[in-house]
Amino acid sequence: MKSHLEAQFSFLADLSRKMFDGVQRIGQLNVQVAQTVMEEAINSTHQMIESNTPTEYISVAASQVQPVAEKMRAYQQHLSNIAASVQVELSKTAEEHVPETTRTAAAVAEEVVRRGAEETDKVTQRQKAAFDKLTKPINEARETPHQNGSMQPPPPQGAKQPLASKPA
Repeated sequence: MKSHLEAQFSFLADLSRKMFDGVQRIGQLNVQVAQTVMEEAINSTHQMIESNTPTEYISVAASQVQPVAEKMRAYQQHLSNIAASVQVELSKTAEEHVPETTRTAAAVAEEVVRRGAEETDKVTQRQKAAFDKLTKPINEARETPHQNGSMQPPPPQGAKQPLASKPA
């Protein structure tokens, strides 16, 4: 049982590490994106402030639309790559741990069956002993002839004897 619990713990610990690594990579990606967006927003704001005409202002604003769309696609691609790599790592981890976990689970199941059979035998023996203890006096009474010489028990004291029928 202990080896099965250790195998399960090892499996879950490794899966957790892989998941946390994936979450950490997503966090790092988000920090990079936030820094980039902040820098570009500051640059765009400076360019807009320095614009002298409304045409320049609109030109600066319009020039930011295309790069933002491309950056969103790149961000989505990075997220997809991280998710795919985490999935591959989780699959590899499962492949590494499943044989040992299966082996220990089978050992636990065999132990449960063995102990169950032992306990069933013990209960059966106890029930048989209790039954024998209860039926022993009854069996002895059947086998021992009574004082009146018959196998029938004597009538209870004070009970009337049946009257013998008189010949007619």
